[in-house]
Amino acid sequence: MTVDARPPPLPDRLRGLLPGFLVAGLVALASQFVSEHYGAPAMLLALLFGIALNFLSEVDRIAPGIDFTARQVLRLGVALLGLRISFDMVADLGAPVVALVVGAMLATIAFGLLAARFFGFRYRFAFLSAGAVAICGASAAMAIAAILPRDERSEERLVFTVVGVTVLSTVAMVLYPVLSGLLAFDDRAAGIYIGATIHDVAQVVGAGFSVSDAAGETATLVKLLRVAMLAPIVVVAALVIRQRTAATAFAGKRPPLVPGFVLAFVALAALNSVAALPAPVTEAAAGASRWLLLASIAAVGLKTVPRDVLKAGRASMGLLAAETLFLATIVALALLAMG
Repeated sequence: MTVDARPPPLPDRLRGLLPGFLVAGLVALASQFVSEHYGAPAMLLALLFGIALNFLSEVDRIAPGIDFTARQVLRLGVALLGLRISFDMVADLGAPVVALVVGAMLATIAFGLLAARFFGFRYRFAFLSAGAVAICGASAAMAIAAILPRDERSEERLVFTVVGVTVLSTVAMVLYPVLSGLLAFDDRAAGIYIGATIHDVAQVVGAGFSVSDAAGETATLVKLLRVAMLAPIVVVAALVIRQRTAATAFAGKRPPLVPGFVLAFVALAALNSVAALPAPVTEAAAGASRWLLLASIAAVGLKTVPRDVLKAGRASMGLLAAETLFLATIVALALLAMG
């Protein structure tokens, strides 16, 4: 009788993924270090550092772990965002503000889908870019990319969207507090405006607290409401895409009706709403989510060839800028109308 001395398949797979995951993790650590010392956005740095080291993705031993981090680790990071959301947070804002924020988000996505035709794009880049602008920047872009049918330009679209929304968000962080002053917004209105229009959480916090503590707290709360909308928007989009896209458009088997990471997001948000979770738990989850997303975007950069990003061209940046301007304008007009 012979005995199979081979180790179980799972440990073998984990050992195969570890080198690539560690490379992405090191890029994330370097990005965070530089961000803390020089003030640049960590997400953007992780992406750029990853692109600079993209040759590592061609190493057979490293490639599987990089691919795993760019896809599966990303989903875990998005799911953990749910612990930052609660029903009380929505109640604190009040119905008019919630209606304004949700309406502006949906209008921006609709605008992006319509405007994309004039820029020569189809629904993939239209929804990816508009969702990133409307919801929560790079995190939303990565979550939306996870449900879109994949093709040869999927990574290129994601990379360009992350770079574009991060750059525009950084510009907005400087300009929007000034614009809030010109529009004579008080601290609460300025916080609502900043939280409802700037793409990434870090830039929202920076811009809000540059106005005042009250504006910063309001801006953060409004931004988290936008993050909370990520799950329902992704669920609806996944259902629509599933109905309208042929099975052959998906790589491999057809995806589940609702992505697992979205269900996890919703479950964790519900748990955080009905149970008084200890602050250390929610803080640890928020930190873990941030690091997982940072490693994921580093892995996306590691898989990216710079010349592919340059193919996106002026039309792509034009669409992102148009969506950003649309969101900023309708929120400003709504706040002025509300007095």
